[in-house]
Amino acid sequence: MTLPPPPRQMAFDLPARETFRREDFFASPANAAAVAALAGWRDWPGGKMVLAGPSGSGKTHLAHLWAAETGAGICAAADLAGADLPALAETRAMVVEDAEAIAGQPEAETALFHLHNLLAAEGRLLVTADAPPRDWGLRLPDLLSRMQAAPLTRLDPPDDALLAAVLVKLFADRQIAVPPNLIPFLLGRMERSIAAARALVALLDARALALGRPVTRALAAEVLDSSAPQ
Repeated sequence: MTLPPPPRQMAFDLPARETFRREDFFASPANAAAVAALAGWRDWPGGKMVLAGPSGSGKTHLAHLWAAETGAGICAAADLAGADLPALAETRAMVVEDAEAIAGQPEAETALFHLHNLLAAEGRLLVTADAPPRDWGLRLPDLLSRMQAAPLTRLDPPDDALLAAVLVKLFADRQIAVPPNLIPFLLGRMERSIAAARALVALLDARALALGRPVTRALAAEVLDSSAPQ
């Protein structure tokens, strides 16, 4: 006989423990092209690559895996304006995340331009963003031209296999055991994005904590029905 998991007794809303381990990254047709592009980093034209995809699509996870393989440093684009660029370039490989966030910020745009040039000869530069460089709104022409010249790889919208794997990981990150029938039920009702999966798991966890109930299909139905547009 299988006993149900014991209820959680105290409703501490602890932050989820997000991990970026290789075993937690799930390959699927939706990300196969991006995975292959980053695996071929030794042959990147000009030593650079732009990885584009919507929020929550897996860019950060994939970038962390690439950084672990190459020994690259990781920096948010918005932090470049105050960074020691020569020190960052000493790693000979860098990840710059969320490049669209610096559009219209002269110091940050100039810093990315200089970091690009410092790594141009022998280094590697991976830049992540939610869209291709032409859509970032960059004001510095020299930076825009260099980003547009970089090879571009995209993360496609997730398929069912990828969404299911992501849901399982998100629940596991929160140390939540869920019944087998929950994941197929969520896939049939939820918005088709990884960002939506992240929000839904957080909502289910919060509701379960507030009510003192386990996360089940019945609870998910209540949450989805209550959050559906009227």
